[in-house]
Amino acid sequence: MKSKAVRRRWAFALVALLALGALAAHAGRSSARFDTVSVKQGDIRATVAAVGTLKPRRYVDVGAQVSGQITALPVAPGDQVEQGQLLVEIDPSVQQATVDAGRASLAAFRAQLAEQQAQLLLARQQLTRQRQLERQQASRQEDIQIAQANLASAQARVAHVRAQMEQTQATLKADEARLGYTRIYAPMSGTVIGVQAREGQTLNATYQTPTILRIADLSTMTVWTSVSEADIRRIKPGMAVTFTTLGEQSEPQVRHWQATVRQIMPAPEGSTQEETTAATPAATQAIMYTVVFDVDNADGELMPQMTAQVLFEIARADQALLVPVVALRPDLQRGPDAFTVPVLEQGKLQEKPVSLGVRNRHQVQVLEGLAQGEQIVLAVVAAEHGWRWLQW
Repeated sequence: MKSKAVRRRWAFALVALLALGALAAHAGRSSARFDTVSVKQGDIRATVAAVGTLKPRRYVDVGAQVSGQITALPVAPGDQVEQGQLLVEIDPSVQQATVDAGRASLAAFRAQLAEQQAQLLLARQQLTRQRQLERQQASRQEDIQIAQANLASAQARVAHVRAQMEQTQATLKADEARLGYTRIYAPMSGTVIGVQAREGQTLNATYQTPTILRIADLSTMTVWTSVSEADIRRIKPGMAVTFTTLGEQSEPQVRHWQATVRQIMPAPEGSTQEETTAATPAATQAIMYTVVFDVDNADGELMPQMTAQVLFEIARADQALLVPVVALRPDLQRGPDAFTVPVLEQGKLQEKPVSLGVRNRHQVQVLEGLAQGEQIVLAVVAAEHGWRWLQW
């Protein structure tokens, strides 16, 4: 592959050399006319173009944690809500009945505990009496052992009832929490951007949490941009980026939003590499990486799911000397990345080596070798023959 590229460069250089010789030959004729352009000063940017989608920077999907029928849904898409505001009410009948049953069970266990504590007190008194009788030699050893066993049994029954009470209290706490879930409040302030349920609809939260609505903070938007693998290495966090939306193209003045790159996702978007390779042949597979950046949306002009036409600023130079890219000629004697530019000086064609900087599709920055106002030769016209040497 490298040898073919070298041969193509030498062939290109040979053709350019022959063309330059022809230009020089025709330059001596009075009828020859040069097509030139001046070296100008201006701003230049090297960019990478991509397409992205706008999404809210912060959003939350509000779902139901209990099953039941929606009895109230007082919000609609576009409504502004505050954190803690009531959003949804679900029929609490089942949850309320469960809580009532739990409270009744807890009350019954409290009564049992009082009874067992009374039995425990009696067992202690009986054991104390038997020990007093033993000191007076009026009690049998068997009676003392029975009293001790009765005390231990009473203590165990009290502990058992207390354990049942703790279990019932824990269950009741969970049931009361589920009862609270029948009233859903806004977890954040923002705008309701979507409602997936309706009043009167029955929700089933047994296996998964059904989504009811989405709240988003639209004051800051995030652009999720797809960049090809050919360009992703040129993108860096903190890099300047500008974008426009599709709707802006039809307006008299196109608005450009400014931002900086926040993050470059480390893996291609979509499925895993193994799944992608299996689904698409490697020769035709287009690998895209996700680049995200945030933009202020205080005026609300940007909306979710808008398409953004993005330009990442790879490099820029202000008030630089600029020449057209078509004027460059490879100079293989100096190296693979060396170039010369044909210049017209006092009616004669000369070839000047140049040092280049920022480059885009149409222009390139000249760091050394040229001065502002010099005439770059793009073509020469021989009037008597009616033909024209065009750009290399």
